[in-house]
Amino acid sequence: GHIEKMAVLRDTGFFSKEPLNINGTLISPLEFTSRLLFPKWKLEPGEEDHTVMQVITEGTRDGVRQRYTWNLYDRYDTASGIHSMARTTGYAATMAARLIAGGLYHEKGVSAPEFLGRNPVFVNYLLEGLRRRGVVYRESYEVMG
Repeated sequence: GHIEKMAVLRDTGFFSKEPLNINGTLISPLEFTSRLLFPKWKLEPGEEDHTVMQVITEGTRDGVRQRYTWNLYDRYDTASGIHSMARTTGYAATMAARLIAGGLYHEKGVSAPEFLGRNPVFVNYLLEGLRRRGVVYRESYEVMG
């Protein structure tokens, strides 16, 4: 349901940066939407969150149809007080920064996460770093008929 709701907001212009003139006042739809929604999305201290994600890749390698699936279920860490969304995004960003700081990643400029995913060394480095912090992706593989 969340995707459909966000699509309605996008499709009706609520994310537009172009100001609208409303009774002589210029108002950005994005700024207006942000002011209304962000307070509703803010977690209260101690409020727990959960992250559920599934990544599925399908393709053909050496003439064989294959599917890889990674599943993630993460929750608020009561011991540290760190929210799941912070754990799953912040820790991943930290591991990517460590790839660069450690001299393992040499590309210049902006690199989309998809570029890191093309290199098994980078993928294993990121997933292992997340695992050490309790963010565990469960991988499955199947040959498709």
